[in-house]
Amino acid sequence: MKLATLKHGGRDGTLVVVSRDLARCQTVGGIAKTLQAALDDWDTVAPELELVYDMLNHGHARHAIPFDPAHCHSPLPRAYQWADGSAYINHVELVRKARGAELPASFHTDPLMYQGGSDSFVGPRDAIVAASEDWGIDFEAEVAVVTGDVPMGATPDDCARAIRLVMLVNDVSLRNLIPNELAKGFGFFQSKPASAFSPVAVTPDELGAAWRDGRVHLPLQVTLNGQAFGRPNAGVDMTFNFPRLVAHVAVTRELEAGSIIGSGTVSNKQDGLFGSSIANGGVGYCCLAEVRMYETIETGAPKTPFMRFGDRVRIEMTNERGEDIFGTIDQQVVPLACRTAVD
Repeated sequence: MKLATLKHGGRDGTLVVVSRDLARCQTVGGIAKTLQAALDDWDTVAPELELVYDMLNHGHARHAIPFDPAHCHSPLPRAYQWADGSAYINHVELVRKARGAELPASFHTDPLMYQGGSDSFVGPRDAIVAASEDWGIDFEAEVAVVTGDVPMGATPDDCARAIRLVMLVNDVSLRNLIPNELAKGFGFFQSKPASAFSPVAVTPDELGAAWRDGRVHLPLQVTLNGQAFGRPNAGVDMTFNFPRLVAHVAVTRELEAGSIIGSGTVSNKQDGLFGSSIANGGVGYCCLAEVRMYETIETGAPKTPFMRFGDRVRIEMTNERGEDIFGTIDQQVVPLACRTAVD
């Protein structure tokens, strides 16, 4: 099943069921007005939504309309919880190696995670707004899951059963603001602005054989300014799978239905290396920081700039038949002054 949220209908938008080919959708206000409402009563609501989904896919939906991702908010425009992990140790090791720091052994057994702002996500086609290019604007292409209720102390097996939906995310980072924040010893805040999620969230069964062992075994495709930038496989080199990440959050607290848990930047090692660009025959990267760190290791200094005003990033994933699964995150960087003028 595929679900999305249209921007009209109030702060939390309007829930729609979307056809498998992303061509049509239908509002389902009589079942659940918002995605959060559906998640709150999932066991009752999901079977009814599945019936609508089946009718859409067979051309029998009476009130179907064309589906346009440009009209979408993130599937959850705001959420009770947004916790982002760093499940791809290659990404962590590369960043630390570039500054001469060793990777602690515990990083292979205890997930890294930060709690992000979840009161205001942006839509998959909304701009990345920044006041200055000097902030070091970077994209981070990731996979995320949405959970039902998870009790404190839940096991990974319990957490696997609580995963309701899968989606993509651009977890924007302002790299030049990070060092001063981390130096305070209190984590990210200003350096992590609003994230954008894919137009569509899907139930795990939509991924077929690609969803196994709590991972999505498909390439995550990133395009920067029209050029292929990354296509690492999200199921490869993921040290901690999603049930393990959810269980990590649940060690000391409950998770409420609608909690979002991210994978962290998808990152693959290749032939014993930390990575290689697509131009050099590799699978590339899912953020600019990685290629800059690789350049630092190789040459002593980064060469690739962070994003500038006008730059555009696309993040998407297709199945083994080349069919779009989640719709595309497509964002352009714009200065705050221009955004303010438009508003």
